Amino acid sequence: MPRMIDVIRSSGASSNVMQTAARGALSVPPQEMIEILVYLATQTKIFAERARLTLAGWDEASSRAAAADPRSPKEVLAYMITPGNLRPTLLPALLENPSVSEESLVELAASASRYMIETLVKSARVSQSKTILTSLNSNPHLNPNQSSAIAEKLSCLGPTTTNVSETTSPTVAKTEESPEPVVSKPANSEAGTDEVPEETVTAYLVEHATEISAEGEKPFQPVGGIEELPGASAAIHLEEAPAEAGTAALASSTTNAAATAARKAPAKKKVFLSAEEERGSALQKISKLDIKGRIQLAMKGSKEERSLLIRDGTKVVALAVLESPKITDSEVEKFANQKNVLESVLRGITMKRRFIKQYAILRNLTFNPRTPIDVSLGLIKHLLTQDLRNLSGNKEVSDTVRKLATRMFRQKLETAGKD
Repeated sequence: MPRMIDVIRSSGASSNVMQTAARGALSVPPQEMIEILVYLATQTKIFAERARLTLAGWDEASSRAAAADPRSPKEVLAYMITPGNLRPTLLPALLENPSVSEESLVELAASASRYMIETLVKSARVSQSKTILTSLNSNPHLNPNQSSAIAEKLSCLGPTTTNVSETTSPTVAKTEESPEPVVSKPANSEAGTDEVPEETVTAYLVEHATEISAEGEKPFQPVGGIEELPGASAAIHLEEAPAEAGTAALASSTTNAAATAARKAPAKKKVFLSAEEERGSALQKISKLDIKGRIQLAMKGSKEERSLLIRDGTKVVALAVLESPKITDSEVEKFANQKNVLESVLRGITMKRRFIKQYAILRNLTFNPRTPIDVSLGLIKHLLTQDLRNLSGNKEVSDTVRKLATRMFRQKLETAGKD
């Protein structure tokens, strides 16, 4: 009797069987079911989306077994290792599977996320392949500590022409390797700017030198526009009002208005600003900075300044906020809920294990329609039953996310009913 996958390939299955297969509900062994789903996801049009959705939420144990098995069909392994389909939890098994082609690992190494780079650097197979290591060394997400580790591995494998950054320092390595000590700070603590080591900022500037150079002198342009920023009106007010006696108004103000304002302003008197005006003052300050200045402020500045810079339309600036040793979990929880930030910011949050371990942050990301679909699909399985129910009815997120949430909600109900 032929296997079901062979029947489907030969177009011998009915439409109802194909629909059942796309839902992963056929009575076949898990390994064969995965093979069928991959075939439907890559070789059919009608059932492709449903099959991809099923694969994204497929049982992790069965998926890991298929990823680790050298006998798994090459089509299955190729699908699993493709960046758009790759589930991070399966990466260790895929890396050590000899049936996964070196070419696919070379391609992955060049574009892997920060989270995946950690796994790649620790992989025994990657450490023994000069080709994969060289590709990994070109990844723009490497930090100085990882670059040094790769350089050492390459040197052990023989001469190489790869240029490796020589900017690593003990201080930077400690900062990149061990962000955990930051967690012990009080949630609302605001340390002074001198508490952030200069080496931390320098390392970020060196790591992203190419991106910074490509952006040129791009000014601060917040996602959603300047008008949406709370405090924007206060910034305009502060810009027009003189700081002390004799200060001239902006060029657009009349000479008489400036003179009147100057007479009213008491000399050297300390001004107490409202929360709105403080935010306006921060906005005014940020607007005068170039990209490097905004990066430094993102990592060293205040909570108020971080809340503005996270919306910077220049990716390298916005991501610098997430690298700040001063940032708190409560801030990131708010960022994860914002729709007026770059998608790369929301993806960047998931790259930090410190943040993604917080359930509130994880939940906000899955409910945020701005979050990339592949990120949302990977996080849904961690949601509680009630949140799955709410997400399945959320009209703001994509249909794909809603469908998977509905499917997993029903699965949890069925499991609970059996118990």
